[in-house]
Amino acid sequence: QVRLAESGGGSVQAGDSLTLSCETSGYSLGTFFEAWFRQVPGKEREGVASLRSIGGTTYSDSVKGRFTIYKDKNKHTLYLKMDSLTPEDAGMYYCATTLTYLSEERRLLSRAYHYWGPGTQVTVSS
Repeated sequence: QVRLAESGGGSVQAGDSLTLSCETSGYSLGTFFEAWFRQVPGKEREGVASLRSIGGTTYSDSVKGRFTIYKDKNKHTLYLKMDSLTPEDAGMYYCATTLTYLSEERRLLSRAYHYWGPGTQVTVSS
């Protein structure tokens, strides 16, 4: 059974850094994709970063150069390191995974992912 659980959210000041964690279980073999999404009330869930199991990352333009997605395979934990945070980065952050192959254009689409964690809240004050 696939399970995801995020942690590490909190309240920070603009310019600060924060690293989110997502403990994963129930899958480890084959090709799969893992990603981080964020959502604010009234808006669609936005993909910010995706990681392919055999390597390769995809970032949204809004976070490219500031966020880093990576995984500790020994700990089965996915991370999102966020630097130079701005108030626009605030929201509920979710990790997600799909056990199917995704073409490049689908890797930041929420509808392409089948398993989700409950989310962790990030607040950024100016």
